[in-house]
Amino acid sequence: MLNIVFENNTDFDIDLKLAHTICQDLQIAEIELILTNNDEIHEINLATRGKDSPTDVLSFPYENMPNVPLGSIVISYDYIVKYTQQYLHSLEDEFYLLFIHGVLHLLGYDHECDDGEHRQKEEELIEKYNLPKSLIVRNS
Repeated sequence: MLNIVFENNTDFDIDLKLAHTICQDLQIAEIELILTNNDEIHEINLATRGKDSPTDVLSFPYENMPNVPLGSIVISYDYIVKYTQQYLHSLEDEFYLLFIHGVLHLLGYDHECDDGEHRQKEEELIEKYNLPKSLIVRNS
């Protein structure tokens, strides 16, 4: 059974139906998902990665143990708004683009050191779920 533990620290009302579908398709049983603002993600980024700036999405895989979620994804609503204005698509579409990026990190994909597998899988999922190509464009 799929379980997304969702903590929404914003006023953005998002339907997680597509998140559940993506997780089911990728055979993910449970994740923690946090939607927050730039101030909070900045603090998390500094504390966990030593980076003194906000970012759009962070992923924290957990140890592979029975009955433990795959990991946590933290998404900045402020970046969702920024990218939506920049790339002219919906807030929901941008949320799902960042969600896919974060989920793939939980699954072990890492665009910073792989040979394009992360980007390839993102493109595949973006096509499958009919999402805007802006993530592909800005990360190319």
